[in-house]
Amino acid sequence: MKNFKMERLARGESFVTKEKGHSMVPLIKSNQEHRLAPASWEEVAVGDIVYCKVAGRFFTHLVKAKNADKGCQIGNNKGHVNGWTKLVYGKVVEVL
Repeated sequence: MKNFKMERLARGESFVTKEKGHSMVPLIKSNQEHRLAPASWEEVAVGDIVYCKVAGRFFTHLVKAKNADKGCQIGNNKGHVNGWTKLVYGKVVEVL
């Protein structure tokens, strides 16, 4: 299965997108447009909203912690933690 967001970010593109779901409210509401820009796990900071892959699934979620060996700890805005990853493709640079 292709992931168009990941592919666009890997090509260095910034773009506007939206997703359904309530896990990031009130930072991003369901179907609220936001701009993604390419970023690696080394470039993002705790508190950034990133587009990433954790345990085989793609998420637009928060960076909860960073670790030189494990990468970024990813979780939603409701307290759930998805896990650690270095597969960060981009970050939210603007919520529209």
